[in-house]
Amino acid sequence: MITGEPGPDRYADDTGGPIRIGALAPLTRPGWVEAGRHLLAGLDVGVGEVNDAGGVAGRPLELVVRDTAADPRRASAAVDELAQLGVAALVGEYHSVVARAAAERAHALGLPYLCSSAVLDALTEHPTDLVARLSPPQSRGWRIYADHLLGTGHRRIAVVTQPSVYWAAGTRVLRDHLTAYGGTVDELDSGALTPEDVCDALVDRRATALLLLVGHPQPAVPIVRAVRRDRRLAEVLIGAPAGQPEFADWVTSLGDEGAGVPFLSYLPDRLGPLGSRVGRILGERLGEAPSFVAFEGYDTVVVLAEAMRTHGTDRAGIAASWPRVTVEGTRGRIRFSRVPGVGVWQWAEAPVLVVDQDPAVPLRLRVLHSG
Repeated sequence: MITGEPGPDRYADDTGGPIRIGALAPLTRPGWVEAGRHLLAGLDVGVGEVNDAGGVAGRPLELVVRDTAADPRRASAAVDELAQLGVAALVGEYHSVVARAAAERAHALGLPYLCSSAVLDALTEHPTDLVARLSPPQSRGWRIYADHLLGTGHRRIAVVTQPSVYWAAGTRVLRDHLTAYGGTVDELDSGALTPEDVCDALVDRRATALLLLVGHPQPAVPIVRAVRRDRRLAEVLIGAPAGQPEFADWVTSLGDEGAGVPFLSYLPDRLGPLGSRVGRILGERLGEAPSFVAFEGYDTVVVLAEAMRTHGTDRAGIAASWPRVTVEGTRGRIRFSRVPGVGVWQWAEAPVLVVDQDPAVPLRLRVLHSG
């Protein structure tokens, strides 16, 4: 087990000043801006509630936010800057390849990092005690998604992809799981094919489902439109395991054509009292229904605040808390453990659902499968 050396910690004393927390989020393109906005809203609401309750050891929390714009190099530079600013810990990020870069740099600097929403299994190259994660690993979520496909009779699957460690890992998970049950997975390169070419390939390969392992809005939106308008493909299911339909801009871009596209959501079937209360606050803050990413942001602060209350506000104490902290979040009781194949402390019981936007009732989510 590799453990990073402690770095400089300017806020480990009891001066009464704010406890600064570095926060990473994609807030500008080509990052998924809406995901970043929801993540930051959850973090901010969580910090506000901690501070309203007296802070941690009488000290307020202060978010120091940096925009990653979905750029791993920019994220690494931000981690360096935040470490020099003396943040006690790092939180946030949505894009897996960006979170991986941030996690590697945080490990190297001895900075504890609580990853809010990225799912790539290999979040670090080597196991580390400094990093913990709230979102379920990709292998678990995407196997559950594959189970949904099998359960609804889909075994001839096509995936349209872009070059990415994240998309490649997802494709492997789907192929390994589906082929074990007699399914097939054909890859279509979105960079080499027009949306119309994708439609022709679906017909040629007799695919019953097309999964979008590509970015939104480009090239996802043109592909969805082309498939929806091709009469030969009226029975083909369009799916998006990475969650592109979770956010309002999917509906804005596609309207009715974007309904009925199953995706993964990390919310339980039903929220408890805490989740319901926080959901109302987040909805008011965002002006729309909060996504699971917003809840992940809030839960990140809940966990970090509890870690600091019980193990101290210095970096070493926070990192040591990951296997010991347990706290009630908006989506269930959160505790971290070691999960096979995952080199960071992992919330193993994070909820996983397959849902879609109900074609009959716009913006209402239907639960299709529970993992």
